[in-house]
Amino acid sequence: GMTTIWIAHTTFCSAYVAVVVSSRLRELDMSIEEAAMDLGARPWKVFFLITVPMIAPSLAAGAMMSFALSLDDLVLASFVSGPGSTTLPMEIFSAVRLGVKPEINAVASLILLAVSFATFLAWFFAHRAEEKRKKAMQQAMDETTNPSWK
Repeated sequence: GMTTIWIAHTTFCSAYVAVVVSSRLRELDMSIEEAAMDLGARPWKVFFLITVPMIAPSLAAGAMMSFALSLDDLVLASFVSGPGSTTLPMEIFSAVRLGVKPEINAVASLILLAVSFATFLAWFFAHRAEEKRKKAMQQAMDETTNPSWK
């Protein structure tokens, strides 16, 4: 049924996500986490407020890659699905053999639109965060060169 399909896709995609996230984890600056712990932050707080935001782009990339792999993997879904359970790739494959219905084209268009919108949102928020970071750095530099306490 759907549970076996879900388990199979999770198992299949977790290896790809692990590679992407582990490459980001290897590049993290551990001194930031150590500084937070030195200042009294608990390990869970450090994880959620420091580590997760630093690996968020790799988590998003892994999620998008998993989505694409799951849409592409017709063979895996065919092998593990039971009678009566179907996935979108299986439905599309059977529809192509019998003739494409307008609903299939509509679903494909909606998926393309959703992925495009999610990509734009990811770019927008990353760009906005980068601009805030640059502004804060410039403000900090201005304060160090022209201290107001003189």
